[in-house]
Amino acid sequence: MSGNVRARRQASPPGRHTLPVQTSQRFPHPRHDHLDADERREAASRGLRPGRKSHAVGGLNLSPGEWKLLAVILIVASAVRLFRISQPNSVVFDEVHFGKFASRYIKSSYFVDVHPPLAKLLITLAGWLFGYDGNFDFKDIAKVYENVPYVAMRMVPALMGVGTVPLAYLTIRALDCRVTTALLASLFITFENGMITQSRHILLDSPLIFFTALTTFAWTAFCNEDHYEPFTESWWIWLSMTGLSLGAVVSCKWVGLFTIATVGLGTLKQLWDLLGDLRVTPKLFIRHFVARAICLILIPIIFYMSTFGIHFLILSNHGEGDGFMSSEFQHTLNGRGMADTFADVAVGSQITLRHVNTQGGYLHSHPHLYPGGSKQQQVTLYPHRDNNNDWRIVNATADGDPYTNWMDHDISYITSGTRVKIRHIQTEKSLHSHDVRPPVSDVDFQQEVSGYGIPGYAGDTNDDWIVEIYKGDKRDKESGKRLRTLRTQFRLKHVMTGCYLFSHKVKLPEWGFEQQEVTCNKQAVLANSLWYVETNYHPKLPEDAPKVNYKLPGFFSKFLELQQVMWTTNAGLTDRHMYDSRPDAWPRLRRGINFWVKDHRQIYLLGNPLIWYLSTAAVFAYAAVRGFLILRAKRGFRDFENTRVAKYDAICGFLFVGWALHYLPFYIMRRQLFLHHYFPALYFAILLSCSVFDLVTFALRPRARLQIAAVLLVVAIWNYTYFSPLAYGLPWTKSKCYKAKWLKTWDFSW
Repeated sequence: MSGNVRARRQASPPGRHTLPVQTSQRFPHPRHDHLDADERREAASRGLRPGRKSHAVGGLNLSPGEWKLLAVILIVASAVRLFRISQPNSVVFDEVHFGKFASRYIKSSYFVDVHPPLAKLLITLAGWLFGYDGNFDFKDIAKVYENVPYVAMRMVPALMGVGTVPLAYLTIRALDCRVTTALLASLFITFENGMITQSRHILLDSPLIFFTALTTFAWTAFCNEDHYEPFTESWWIWLSMTGLSLGAVVSCKWVGLFTIATVGLGTLKQLWDLLGDLRVTPKLFIRHFVARAICLILIPIIFYMSTFGIHFLILSNHGEGDGFMSSEFQHTLNGRGMADTFADVAVGSQITLRHVNTQGGYLHSHPHLYPGGSKQQQVTLYPHRDNNNDWRIVNATADGDPYTNWMDHDISYITSGTRVKIRHIQTEKSLHSHDVRPPVSDVDFQQEVSGYGIPGYAGDTNDDWIVEIYKGDKRDKESGKRLRTLRTQFRLKHVMTGCYLFSHKVKLPEWGFEQQEVTCNKQAVLANSLWYVETNYHPKLPEDAPKVNYKLPGFFSKFLELQQVMWTTNAGLTDRHMYDSRPDAWPRLRRGINFWVKDHRQIYLLGNPLIWYLSTAAVFAYAAVRGFLILRAKRGFRDFENTRVAKYDAICGFLFVGWALHYLPFYIMRRQLFLHHYFPALYFAILLSCSVFDLVTFALRPRARLQIAAVLLVVAIWNYTYFSPLAYGLPWTKSKCYKAKWLKTWDFSW
């Protein structure tokens, strides 16, 4: 070996990257048995494929014929994904939600969704570029589109679905599998009916799968670069691209966190191997660590937060999502800003009361009666500003009519322990409770809260409440002693029964306009019985009296608050759905999802059975074989020292870990789940099945390997064609529909 070669090996020790399995995550190239041992060692010492002057970028060195093949695959994928994309011309499945969100973006009307904004922003951009004005409501499935460029909006996920196909090809090639294997993988993705259906509508899963595939390809290419020559320009490009893709995938859906976990495990294994490599100096190890921290942690975080920066910038007006956010957050929205208000709450002040918990609705009343119970005026919690939120607070122990004689006395502030009456200004009825059960929470320890009285009536003792100050603001010492607007959190205790004014997330029926129930609770949870004063006006307070207002939150405060709201809302999606399913049913393809039905046509999300079952079989086959090899290793066999075993264990192990991390976490989720949640895991499973094919056909001649692949493709395409009426909503005869129900649990219908 020449001195130059030895010098290069010392200067650039290989940064081997390994999978979370026993073998190296560098994806080995096939052995070149026609070379003698010295030639192979010389090529390996340079990090080159034998017979080449330089290694291919990212492990890829496609021939002109392969590029032509890839172009043909793209044409086929485009034809499959874009066929009749304008049909149906009505709302399909969750286009109800994501189309509506596009309308909100265009109207700059604030909303809350459980998913990050990137995919929704891309869909909105397509609609905006093609002239969508945001005036369609996307209210019901099968509602015909009017003045909506829905085809342009559907093209975003469709084109990303097309883009996933060549990424599958390139990934398999970067994993050093054969052209036949890469062709099989790309065409399996092309003709997978479930992915086709999901990519043809205004939905988020196709962008999610695309960025998952892009991340997988970029990471695989980086692993090859990292093995050969770290810190080169192409090394930085692939590492940075991996980070950007990670940011994009988690910015579409939080399922992208599983992709981050997949890359993260591989990164930890890389660093662990570098730490044990005596050729790697501490300084070089730190360079590797810092490079990965910047590209795989910092870049995704910046990308993710930037999408929310755009989200906040666009959604500048108040909208249907206001009620999910804190009062401070709402104050940043146009139309929700509040003028400065008096700080001290005095006897006779006109106030609005807000609930501290449950997204801070307003204590509200209106001239409508409870249909049962006392049949007195309703008192509710209402999320929006309204004149019916205005109340007057007075001293209940004053002589005469407390609602009129407060004007005759000097200013007197409300302190802890003050006995008060609170009157609704619009209807002149007092906040009242009594030993009558509430309309919805019909239990012993809860009482109805109502509006009671007539104009000129001073009220009775069931209108009396005691103010109990819970805590004040640390910046305002007086807020812990007396009632201060925005600064003091307090409880209202009913004098006669000892219960506390209380609200929770229980909604009233239609007769209560589905507003939030307010009760008086003898066993009140503290958080749900805390209130604060938002606005306060008193005619006797001078204009120069101390005033307060909400402190405007900055970007980071808004960002963190929205993440918490998204998490809470997502965890709360526990209601059953007609077409939901649990994770154990997904690999078996036990059930699909009805997307759309009209005129004896149906769009039903169902995978390609051959591709689905083949990928599931490959997952379990790898797990079984890997377990068997581990047992053999315990008995002293050295299977993992075999070059071929090491290569395919690295490839299949990486894809298996990707499948497991994108699938198994769903078992611990109690939220509503559907078949489409399995698609990122399915992508890894399909690539794994093709890698197993590459291993099984390793010793065969190219022609025999191609013939086996052709048989698999013919069956896959037949399955695709057979079930295509469900993917495209095509006319279908009743007999064919019944014959296509291979499983009783497939609940599509003619």
